Amino acid sequence: MKITIFPNGPICLDTPDVVEIQAGGASQSKAGPIYLCRCGQSANKPFCDSTHRKIKFEGPAAELKIG
Repeated sequence: MKITIFPNGPICLDTPDVVEIQAGGASQSKAGPIYLCRCGQSANKPFCDSTHRKIKFEGPAAELKIG
């Protein structure tokens, strides 16, 4: 799995595996890439809906490789 944190944007989980995401009492299974909200303002949490652009979110970039 590779995790990319985009500058001023979302977190991307890139994996060939199916990931189970539990949020708000519901569960979804998705394969990568999966874009997760980092600004906290998405209307589709935990997923990114590009609201970070509208609110001019600022945050540094990073990259992690697991496995």
